[in-house]
Formats: sequence, structure tokens, C-alpha cells
Amino acid sequence: MKHKLFYFLFSLIFILPGSYFLIRYGLSLSVDFTGGSLIEFSAAANLEQLRPLIESQLEVSSLQSAGDNDFLLRTTVIDQTQHDQLITTLQTSFTDVNPIRFETVGPTLGKELLKKTLVGILLAAGFILSYVAYRFHDKKYGICAILAMLHDTFIVLGVFSFLGVYFGVEVDALFVTALLTILSFSVHDTIVVYDRIRELGKLFPKLTYTQLVNKAVTETLGRSLNNSLTIIFMLLALYLLGGDTTKWFVFALLVGTVSGTYSSTFTAAPLLVLWEEIKNKHTNTSKVL
Repeated sequence: MKHKLFYFLFSLIFILPGSYFLIRYGLSLSVDFTGGSLIEFSAAANLEQLRPLIESQLEVSSLQSAGDNDFLLRTTVIDQTQHDQLITTLQTSFTDVNPIRFETVGPTLGKELLKKTLVGILLAAGFILSYVAYRFHDKKYGICAILAMLHDTFIVLGVFSFLGVYFGVEVDALFVTALLTILSFSVHDTIVVYDRIRELGKLFPKLTYTQLVNKAVTETLGRSLNNSLTIIFMLLALYLLGGDTTKWFVFALLVGTVSGTYSSTFTAAPLLVLWEEIKNKHTNTSKVL
């Protein structure tokens, strides 16, 4: 644990740029959160040809390319009749026009989903903090586990904020599922390390706390890596071979798994050592006074 400041600095290399993008640009929210209609279609045309025709019929929020001759159109809320009229108009002007996807979410439902997402994350963090603190009979374990969990959350959010700015990637309801899954994985791996620290404390009562943490990390590192690599290989296969609808969901899980593996060993454990050092320093200072 003598290199713990380096571990924290390495995390900041990813967290600070991500925080900058989050503060300045935020996340690119899909219609799941903002409300509106999303139309995906294919056509033998380009954006410059499509935009004037579509804007003459609908109030367009955004129109972007989604691949070879595939396009994503976001508008205010429209019904099925308006959607069909748009497709018919496009088919009379261009060739190979085919509808792929049509989704509509009301603004009230979108705001409710956003609110429930934030409440869900806060409740999950609160329950995890309370449970870990209770099981290990010390609040520092719960607090450090939550800090490590937030470390993974900020990295994933920062990455998707960056992707939203430069690649137009939107976060949707699947992203929320991925985020909550990442939180559970991060804490699960952290608890394995913490549990080993507790066991070693009973077996080697004469070791210092830092020595216990070092020994616990050394003994659990191989298990954590092997466990995480099996998940990473599976997610890589899904990302490379899966469809477009799950691509960014899998990517979020992939980023979170890598970050969670790192944070369990190189963030959660060093935070315990740092907590203990500050506590001992404060105790010694109080004795002197």
C-alpha cells in the first residue's frame, strides 16, 4: 500500500476529464428520458438531401447518420399516422427507404424515468453502505466501498459524456440497467477483499493494519483478475458480434467491469489504509494535546 497515492492519481487521470465533460456537456439523453419520438430508417440519400424534406413536415430535434444509409431522427412527440406519412413522403422522393424503428415516449414518462433512475442509485448506495458497515462492524468499510463504487460510476458517466459529445452516443433505459449492474459488481468484488482482511486479522493479530491489507490484496488479486477476465471476454464477444441495439449497453458493462476490477483492489483497499492512517494520526495528536 506504499504506492496508494499513485493508485489515486491514476484514477484521477480518468475521473477529472470525465467530470469536465459531465459538468460542461452532460449526457446525451435519448427519448427515454427527454420525451419525443425516435425514428430509425434507411434511405439511399444523404443528410443534406433528407433534412429539408423532413423539416417541412416535422419539428426535428436531431438528424444523424447511423451507418451506411441508416439514419436516426429525433422529433417532438408524433403518432403512428404522422410516422407513416413521413415514410411515404420519403419513399416518393428517394429509393430504398425502409422504416427500421419507431419509438415514442411522452415528456412526463421521460422525466419520471430520470427521477426514478436517480432515486434508484441513491437507494442502492444507501443500502450497500448500511449493509457493508453492519456486516463488518465498522462504518469505514461501508463508506470506502461506496467511494469505490462512485469511482466506477463517474468513470462510466464520464466516458459516455465524451462519447455523446464526439460520437453522438445517447444514454437510454438500457444504460441505467448497465449502471446499476456495474454498482453491484464493484461492491461484490470489494467485499471479497474486505472479507479477506477480516479473516487475516483473526489469523494474524500481530500484523499491522497496512500489512493485513497488503496480504489480503495479494491473496485475492489473482482470483479477482480471473473472475473479471471471464466476464470481460464474454462482453468483448457480445460487443463485437452483437447487434446495434445492445452495443452501448455492453460497452458500458465492459468499461464498468474493468473499472470495478481496478477499484476493488487499488481504490477500496488503499482507502481503508488511508482512513486508518488519518485515524491513528488524529488519535496520536489528541494524546499529545
